[in-house]
Amino acid sequence: MAGAAILGVSGLTYAAQAGNDPATTASAQTLPTKNRSDRDLTVLPFDRQAGSIDQAGTTDATAAQEAGLVYINTTVDYGAGQAAGTGMVLTSDGEILTNHHVVEGATAITVQVVSTGKTYQAAVVGYDSTHDVAVLQLKDASGLTTIKPDTSNAVAVGDKVTGVGNANGDGGAASAAAGTVAALNRSITVQSDAGSGAERLSGLIQVSADIIAGDSGGALYDSDGEVIGMNTAASSGSADVTGYAIPISQALTIADQIESGTETGTVHIGTTGFLGVQMAQSAYGQSDGALVAGTVEGSAARAAGITRGSTITQFNGSSISTAAELSDAVSRVDAGKTATVSWTDSAGTSHTATVTLKAGPIG
Repeated sequence: MAGAAILGVSGLTYAAQAGNDPATTASAQTLPTKNRSDRDLTVLPFDRQAGSIDQAGTTDATAAQEAGLVYINTTVDYGAGQAAGTGMVLTSDGEILTNHHVVEGATAITVQVVSTGKTYQAAVVGYDSTHDVAVLQLKDASGLTTIKPDTSNAVAVGDKVTGVGNANGDGGAASAAAGTVAALNRSITVQSDAGSGAERLSGLIQVSADIIAGDSGGALYDSDGEVIGMNTAASSGSADVTGYAIPISQALTIADQIESGTETGTVHIGTTGFLGVQMAQSAYGQSDGALVAGTVEGSAARAAGITRGSTITQFNGSSISTAAELSDAVSRVDAGKTATVSWTDSAGTSHTATVTLKAGPIG
């Protein structure tokens, strides 16, 4: 099997492996949402010059397939870029289910209801990055058509399916890719190009359907027109496309956890606190603090006086040895809360300040 890719937003390229069991592996790679900025914020299989994929063997979705679907458009890279994906309406007042990677890194989110064309501002209720699920809430929405999920888990190999979403992020008619269930309970491990970490998605439905970038977060329908999965990943590097979907029962269970408002080891509720430091590339290899390459205008770090060349050594009572530890510590503080930060500037002078974290890009 060729590479597989999560339909993502973050701009990281991933290498990965997919398999039913430890003895069966294959090259895999996360698949992007459609980027519409000058810089390609997505990962393969997009050609970094052409930026789009010819989706052979697909048709426009029917009105019934578009019902309950939304297009998700995000502002990323602090306003320098845009990306697009898909989501599904869970409640008539605008609760939306999508992949975490569709909104990861977003500083603003707008959502367009496919069937009506109406656009709403959206806020993140919470997310589970480990299982790649996020829940959004539309502002001032009412009377929306919801999806019809089939949570019976009665999916079988050979069943006919159709993956529907915002293919290539073009925002026109939704695209429908027909295929069959190829395997169940599949797993994909993705590893970033930068080596910053790996994540594993398990229990996926594997389908022989032409699911591509922009379809992420969209619906995988069965032959009865009910949603059995959420499009999440797809193969690359081969003429034969293989797609992967999170079973809808699994996604809805996580959505329920998010809606309960209780954080767990994997579930984060609400907005992400943002210190506003840009880490030097060398910071990812050092172990004596997090080296700062710069700070974001208007951020807590800029207000505290942290400058390029500073090394952050403590955050909110935790010693910081690496950039990863800093990221971890900041992620545990909600937007609007205060935290203490200690650093040594480029001249060797030590500083400590109390800062109030602003809402930042989705973690």
